[in-house]
Amino acid sequence: MAFGLASQLGYDRAITVFSPEGKLYQVEYAFEAVKRGWSTIGAKCKEGVVVAASKKKVQTLVDFDKLEKIHFIDDHIVTSFAGLAADGRVLVDVARRAALNYRFLYDEPAPVEYVTKAVSDLKQVYTQHGGVRPFGVSLIIAGVDDEPQVFMTEPSGQYMSYKAVAIGQNHHILMEFLEANYKYDLSLDELVKLVLKAFLQVSESEKDPELYEVAVVPVDTKTARKLTVEEVAKHLEEL
Repeated sequence: MAFGLASQLGYDRAITVFSPEGKLYQVEYAFEAVKRGWSTIGAKCKEGVVVAASKKKVQTLVDFDKLEKIHFIDDHIVTSFAGLAADGRVLVDVARRAALNYRFLYDEPAPVEYVTKAVSDLKQVYTQHGGVRPFGVSLIIAGVDDEPQVFMTEPSGQYMSYKAVAIGQNHHILMEFLEANYKYDLSLDELVKLVLKAFLQVSESEKDPELYEVAVVPVDTKTARKLTVEEVAKHLEEL
C-alpha cells in the first residue's frame, strides 16, 4: 500500500519514502542546494586551521560589510556554510548551544567533533520524519582542541574529518586544486595563501580582498580570529 501511494505521488514528495534505488530524493535535492551556495573552504595544518569563504555582491543596496560568512561557535571553533542561508543560521545557533552546554557541564572547551556531531544528529533527524524537510546546507566546522580539526557535515546528517575540503559553487575545481597542492606541514600563513589561490583558480578576476572572509585558529593560542581586509589584501598581493 505504501509502495502504491509512493508510485502515485512520486518518490520525491515524501521524505520518508525510499525510491527503488534506495535514495531519498528530498535529501538529494538538499545536496543540490548546497552546490549553489557560495564557495567555502576549510583546511588544517600543523600550526592550526583556516576557514575561508568567497562573497558576491548580489544587490547594490545590500550592506556588504554586514554579510557574514564565517561565524564563531566558541573561542576555539569557527564555522561556515554553503546552501540555504536561513538553514545555516539555525544550525550555527545549534552548534553554539552545544558548545555552551558542554562548557557549563564540564567547565572546559567542547571538542570540535562533539559540536559537529550535535549538528549532524539534528540534520539526520530531519531526514526521517514526515512533515519536515532536510536542511539544505552543509557546514564546515573547524577548530583546535587537542589538535587541529576540520569537519564537514552533509544534509543527510553524515559528517567526516578532512585535511582540506571545499563546498558550494565550483567545489569540484577547488577540491582538485587542493588535492594537487595541499600539504599538512604548511605554515598557517602558507595555508591561507593556498586557500586564496584556490579561489583564484575559479575566478582570476576576483582579487578584491573584500570578496573574501578568512578566519584562522592557531594551535598556540587556540583562539579564533578573522583576518582584516588589509591582511587578506597582503596575502593576495604576495600571490
